[in-house]
Amino acid sequence: MSFLQLFILSIVQGFAELLPVSSSAHVIMAEKWMGLDPTSPELTMLLVMLHTGTMFAVIVYFWKSWRATYFSSASAFRSNVLLLAAATALTGIVGFGLLKGITHVMSKDAPGFEIEHLFGNAKLMAAALAAAGVLIIVSSRLQARQHGTLSIGKAMVIGAVQGLCLPFRGFSRSGATISAGIAMGVPQRRAEEFSFALAVVLTPAVLVKEGWRFYQAVANGSLDHLEHGNSLLHLLGPSLLGMLLSFLAGLLALRWLSRWLEQGRWHFFGAYCLLASLVVLYLG
Repeated sequence: MSFLQLFILSIVQGFAELLPVSSSAHVIMAEKWMGLDPTSPELTMLLVMLHTGTMFAVIVYFWKSWRATYFSSASAFRSNVLLLAAATALTGIVGFGLLKGITHVMSKDAPGFEIEHLFGNAKLMAAALAAAGVLIIVSSRLQARQHGTLSIGKAMVIGAVQGLCLPFRGFSRSGATISAGIAMGVPQRRAEEFSFALAVVLTPAVLVKEGWRFYQAVANGSLDHLEHGNSLLHLLGPSLLGMLLSFLAGLLALRWLSRWLEQGRWHFFGAYCLLASLVVLYLG
């Protein structure tokens, strides 16, 4: 992979992961455009590091407000942890239940089936992008209803919506969860903070999954084309650089997202998703 390809993937991941526009759809299309193999161990390791970079960007960006919200008192900490736990539980129930159900129906539980191959289909990605765009636009029309609080029931709905996003490439997790919160009357800033707190809880599981894929590639000898004994060293340098680039891009993306939420421009992200769905459909 050239430096230019590394730079493009890192910036695309950093921005698209944290903006409500679906990182998976953008990264998959960028990989296809540059002729990269997304199943290669080099790219698998790079994506693990890029996800790590964006996770740190979220923590750095929201740490001050999270400290005021989650750590202001023992009772505030307990209540917010309960909200996160309830939402994450619903994400697991809905998301992994959906993944298992789709796998059973589409492959009859055949060994070696990868659901990523199914949802990497351009038509499905375009449909998911369009659905996310419609959800964002609809929620933006309901922003005047932001007078409620984040109850455990609303947190569970947001967690369930996050679970729906897991198998569908193109269905933006942040776009769907923030939109769900806004539609239920949760103030924009609170919905944003909670959505990305859920992301920090969920990201380690994603990293473990991608790390396992990398380990399997190493175990299967997929790195034999690199110099023996230096395989990881060859991959670590570019991956660390990619992590740094995705971290910086992620910080810029979060500032952009917060500003547009505050300025009532949330619907612009929905319009972009609708446009992107047409582009993905055309290019796919």
